[in-house]
Amino acid sequence: MILMLKLVSILCLVAKCALCFEQPDSDDLNTIWGQDWPFSGINTYAHLPHTKCLLDKNLTFDIGVIGVPFDSAVSYRPGARFGPQAIRAASQRQFSFRGFNFRAGINPYKSWAKILDCGDVPVTPMDSNLALNMMTSAYKNLLDRKSAYEDSSSPPRLVTLGGDHSIILPILRNLYDIYGPITVIHFDSHLDTWSPIDYPSYWTSTASEFNHGTMLWKAKQEGLLSKNNIHAGLRTRLSGNDWGDYEADDRTGFHRIESDRILKVGVDGIVEEIKNMLPEGTPIYVSVDIDVLDPSAAPGTGTAEVGGWLTRELISMLRSLDTFPLIGADIVEVSPPYDQSDITSFAASHIAYELISTMVKQGPIDLESHNSNFHSFENNQSKEKTGFFAKEWF
Repeated sequence: MILMLKLVSILCLVAKCALCFEQPDSDDLNTIWGQDWPFSGINTYAHLPHTKCLLDKNLTFDIGVIGVPFDSAVSYRPGARFGPQAIRAASQRQFSFRGFNFRAGINPYKSWAKILDCGDVPVTPMDSNLALNMMTSAYKNLLDRKSAYEDSSSPPRLVTLGGDHSIILPILRNLYDIYGPITVIHFDSHLDTWSPIDYPSYWTSTASEFNHGTMLWKAKQEGLLSKNNIHAGLRTRLSGNDWGDYEADDRTGFHRIESDRILKVGVDGIVEEIKNMLPEGTPIYVSVDIDVLDPSAAPGTGTAEVGGWLTRELISMLRSLDTFPLIGADIVEVSPPYDQSDITSFAASHIAYELISTMVKQGPIDLESHNSNFHSFENNQSKEKTGFFAKEWF
């Protein structure tokens, strides 16, 4: 009997040892339970903390990722309203613990910047005019605050996930109020500077004037654009039987780089042409229509055009522009219903990562320095580099 009890005790001890593990420290719950897998958790961009930034005007951050699920201004295939969700889902393999960008030499998620996923602007799909007002008001709410960095007097920077391309108009309106006329580098297969009267319809309204092909024309009419703006990746067909679209585009203040230019000069040549068109140190806004990519690389978009750039070419161009202060950016026209294996959304999510990396690498904006040097950018076209950041980060 005693031998049997000893045997049972030994078996229980063996079983306990086989199943035993060190109980984690219950006081460190974030370490224990705070890390998700790429396939777990609620989708935010790159697993960033999620806050509905529009609901708290006292909330501060340095870089905000904001979705604008609006596609009521498209002229062909819809679906971009689902873009923010898809881009966030495609970003789930991005983590702060594995986010080091070898190009920038930093991990944007573990650096000086407080980066948040600010959720979405709950923009109506029912009324384009109302939607425009909602977006304009939302961006004023987000930008009419100070960034979180130390005692910064500058606003945060936003990376917008669209949505169709019309959403850039309310963004530019609010950036203009802060920085003055904006220099836009517009990666797109289309001009987007068409006048509303260029569309072949007898029926017009105020709402019909606001669409994803007229918003840069409207931005020019409102005085939001600088004298130096760039289209990169153009390959659209033009109206009529002459160069009228390009002549109108000239009046809007854009330089043009067509997509097949890359066959002659390569990626470095494209970057060099962009840099030669802008005074050194010019603050820029980067707008990426995903249809700048070839449909083989980004089929999930509403107005695809053949003959576009590859994802690696576009990313290389974006990386090479990090000497220009980046005051904001968007990635638009991702339409998940037309995507294949999420490759368009994966491309968009990585483009956002590169743009965020550039913002973090450049450091906090010194708005006072920008205001004191603004006229050298816009009027004198000076090639001398002027201060823009809170300190030297390069």
